[in-house]
Amino acid sequence: MEGLCSLTLLLLLLWPPETWEGLAPKPSLPTKISRDPDILYLGNGTGHEPVIIMNFNLTKVARVMSSFDLRTWDPEGVIFYGDTNPKDDWFMLGLRSGRLEIQLHNFWAQLTVGAGPRLDDGCWHQLIPALDGCLQHHIWVSQPGSTVPFSHPPQGACSPEAQPGTFLPPGAHTVFSLKDVPQPDVDPWAFSLELRLQFFGGSGCLLALGILGNQSLLSLELQDQILVLSARLPEELEVLSKSMPVSPGPLIQLELGLTTVVLNQGLQKVTFILPPALLVSLLDLWNQPKGSLILGVVPGEVSSASFCLNGLRVQGRELDVDQALSRSKNIWTHSCPRSLNNTNTLH
Repeated sequence: MEGLCSLTLLLLLLWPPETWEGLAPKPSLPTKISRDPDILYLGNGTGHEPVIIMNFNLTKVARVMSSFDLRTWDPEGVIFYGDTNPKDDWFMLGLRSGRLEIQLHNFWAQLTVGAGPRLDDGCWHQLIPALDGCLQHHIWVSQPGSTVPFSHPPQGACSPEAQPGTFLPPGAHTVFSLKDVPQPDVDPWAFSLELRLQFFGGSGCLLALGILGNQSLLSLELQDQILVLSARLPEELEVLSKSMPVSPGPLIQLELGLTTVVLNQGLQKVTFILPPALLVSLLDLWNQPKGSLILGVVPGEVSSASFCLNGLRVQGRELDVDQALSRSKNIWTHSCPRSLNNTNTLH
């Protein structure tokens, strides 16, 4: 029984499970690639040994949740492997072709599942992400679930009035890399997007195109029930802007061409001509490593606007906030309140 109650976790094994029996219990010390002591280099050695071996007594495990950040340019390899019996009960998390893959083998199931965006881009990515969902009538290991007070209350809503969508409270943002979204048409050059929004109020940025960390070249803002489309010439203070009242219809369309920018909502439409300097900078955004599409407030700026996103289509393809480069932690990724009275994000 002792073997069945002990879990061994090996970090970064580059060989398949069949070769992991008989590994030395004392691996070489890992190499650090940062002065931060919390950052561990997984590629230590030749890959024939694990970087770290951890043993857990499953009878004393109170929570089965794990999380960590991963940064790599390597498209293939094992992040961790764990087992209670290396022949009959093991699991593995790794990368194949840059995407996460889970392998599970035990008496009840044998499966291999791969999913998600490519992670081998050299940026930090958070793994084992939280699920935007609710449970009821839950029983764990034959024991009724008990309620434990949270030091930070969950941000989601389990009210029967909740609806599908993505909720961005005041100050929240989601950042997409322009390299990860559908690319502009080539001949003639054109880029379009559509948003379906339900506004709860406030004022602030709804959408922006620019280089992350710098001023946005193009932005759409909500200012007291007025939609304002603004363009800023690079390294200049001059701002071009057009505005129109918010219409009852939720669909907002933004279209960029070689000469103009057009904003539509319902029967309303505003257009302005792109100055040559701004056009060149916009065209170059897709070549910049930090060229970004930002939903919500631009990081570092202040906003009181809050809204639900019921759809974001870029070049005709739906985007999912779970595939964003980064996002605020207080975003509800797949649910929306019907009003701000159903959310606890404002305390």
